[in-house]
Amino acid sequence: MASPAQKNLVEKNAEYADKFTKGHLALPPAKHYLVLTCMDARIDPAAAFGIDLGDAHVIRNAGGSARDAQRSIIISEQLLGTKEIILIKHTGCGMLTFSNEDAHELVKKNLGPSASVEVTTLDFLPFSDLEGAVREDVEYLKRSATVPDDVTISGWIYEVETGKVRKVS
Repeated sequence: MASPAQKNLVEKNAEYADKFTKGHLALPPAKHYLVLTCMDARIDPAAAFGIDLGDAHVIRNAGGSARDAQRSIIISEQLLGTKEIILIKHTGCGMLTFSNEDAHELVKKNLGPSASVEVTTLDFLPFSDLEGAVREDVEYLKRSATVPDDVTISGWIYEVETGKVRKVS
């Protein structure tokens, strides 16, 4: 039996597919950039950041982490020709609410000792300073040998309360 989320997927996809006319788009993003942002359900990257289908790669993970996204960034740049990274973290991010120790304890408590051992060395990449985390990730990308020097990198904060973005210098 399909879950409510699966039923919604099938129904909404049928509606989408009935009107779909973009099957001709090329594999590489037409505007040669990628957006790295958080997986937070309150962020709709296409609507909030003006991304039309086929324009850009959108990479999402917990906290919009550059370290966590590195594999996808390399593939986007080296195989698919992106030349710009727009990194966007957001206000009210869950990554601001816990420490690595908290996350490890939660895994141990909820998932047991086997899971705890499995994630012993995992850095959950939490942060306590939003602007500082944006700057740190931008610097990480700029220093990384996996990001060519000619790639433009910028950092931004999306305000979930207003829908506005602001650049972090």
